[in-house]
Amino acid sequence: MGRPVQYNTKIKIVKMPDGYTGEGFFATSFDKVVGLARANSLWPLPFATSCCGIEFMATMGSHYDLGRFGAERMGFTPRQCDMLLVAGTIAKKMAPILRQVYLQMAEPRWVIAIGACASTGGIFDSYPVLQGIDQVIPVDVYVPGCPPRPEGIIDGILKLQDLVHNESLRRRGSEQYKGLLESYNIQ
Repeated sequence: MGRPVQYNTKIKIVKMPDGYTGEGFFATSFDKVVGLARANSLWPLPFATSCCGIEFMATMGSHYDLGRFGAERMGFTPRQCDMLLVAGTIAKKMAPILRQVYLQMAEPRWVIAIGACASTGGIFDSYPVLQGIDQVIPVDVYVPGCPPRPEGIIDGILKLQDLVHNESLRRRGSEQYKGLLESYNIQ
């Protein structure tokens, strides 16, 4: 006789957006539906250069399994991704390449700076190291640590999911957002 089947009873279902329910229908706003879909289907693009990249690899492994959070499809081409994960030390010579990768990404796009080096330059306070990627591209979420643990990276992605879920569809066309992009010389 085979082993009895055990079912996972701790499955967390995504909270349904606020709306009106009737017999055979559910009505809600378009913003909420799009936010829910975007937040739970982020396509990450890793830009890993140092030890933070190794921690990110552990996050994608089977023990932590980032796929549980809707970010399973790892893309290695910017045109198919909408979440840029910058992990590790970025040299000033790499800054134009990082910016080019950001500009090639699908819109809307979000950025997570993973670790102290991507956020502030870390311990490398020297002329060849970029002192934070926010000097060349806008950053949405910062993950602290040197290197951050996989739990910290997952927490950063969950924070980004909250940001994406609650973002208005009109935010990208607002004057404030256009001003932010102009401050980075992005058209």
